[in-house]
Formats: sequence, structure tokens, C-alpha cells
Amino acid sequence: MMLLDTPPAESHTFAEDVHGILIGTTLVALAIQFLRASELFTGQIAGLSLILSYPTGWSFGATFFLLNLPFYWLAIRQLGWRFTVKNFCAVALMSTMVDGLPYVLKIQPLHPAIGASLFGILAGIGLLSLFRHGATLGGVGIVALWLQDRNGFKAGHTQLLFDLGVFSIALLLFPWTVVAWSLMGAVILNGIVTINHRRDRYIARS
Repeated sequence: MMLLDTPPAESHTFAEDVHGILIGTTLVALAIQFLRASELFTGQIAGLSLILSYPTGWSFGATFFLLNLPFYWLAIRQLGWRFTVKNFCAVALMSTMVDGLPYVLKIQPLHPAIGASLFGILAGIGLLSLFRHGATLGGVGIVALWLQDRNGFKAGHTQLLFDLGVFSIALLLFPWTVVAWSLMGAVILNGIVTINHRRDRYIARS
């Protein structure tokens, strides 16, 4: 059994990590543009933060920050400072791209089936690139990688289970059709991660 602190056979170089994280964050940022064009939402901590901001009146930013705190504590304790720093960089880079892309990229309104599919495919591939270079976009992704490296429980399964809880709550706030199409995107995303991210090839700490 491969332990969490066992180094991979071949570690990525710094340049390779930068390359992989840039590709991953770009793909996820682009995926979110298709999600917005379809007026859908996503799961994970970002989706939960949006849902919780409605009844509490808290801002999305404050809710997202507070919900992520325990995950970064886990990252530092179980996965190390290097992994945690990569996460901070990936989150900052992706957030900047998400805010900047609409100024240079205009996407016409899309049918939710197309938007959900494009989101799931692009975000899934983007997350794979991040995972394989020892990074995530924070939140549940940290737990997902930790559980896969520690117990072999697939990262995609962890994310999908969390998403099912988020979407169940969303049914109280959004039309069921919006929730269904959004869930479709999450299923595609997590299916890609489940099939392609194997702990015998890559572990969280690289």
C-alpha cells in the first residue's frame, strides 16, 4: 500500500508544476464561463457558499473564506506546506481568470445541456491537471486527494458525494430543472476525475 508520505517515482520539476497549474486553472476558469452562460451553478465549496449566502445574508466571499479554513488546516497538517501553497496560488490564479475572461471572451446564452457538458469536461480535465501537479482549488478537493492517498477512496467519489448534498439543499432554492442540469455537469466532472486520477500513478504531494 502506498502511504501518503511516500514520494512518487518521478517528482515533477518546478517548471512542470507551473505549466500544469496554469493549464488546469485556465481550463476551470473557461469551464465556469460556460456554466454562467447557461445560468447554472456548481457544487463543491463554491456552490455551498452561494447557497448558504441566501438565507444568512452573508456575502459569497466571506462564506467561501470561512468554509475553506478547516480544509486548509487539513492541507497543512496532512499534505504539507508545499501542497498548501500550491493551492493558494491555484485559487488566486483561477479567481483572477474567472473575473478577467468576460472582458475578452463573450459567450452567447447556451442550452443548459451544452453548458453543463462543456463545464464538466473542461473542469474535469482542468482538475486532473491540478491534481497531478500536487494542487487543487481548495475545499473538498483537498479532502478528496487526502482520502484517495490515505485510503484509496477515489477522489471523484468524494467530490460527487459532497455535491449530492449541495444539490439537495439547492432544490429548496432553485427550480428543479436548474438543479438537474447543474448536477449533470457535476456528474461529468467527477466521472472524469474518478476514471482518470489513480493513486498508483499520482499522489497529492509531489
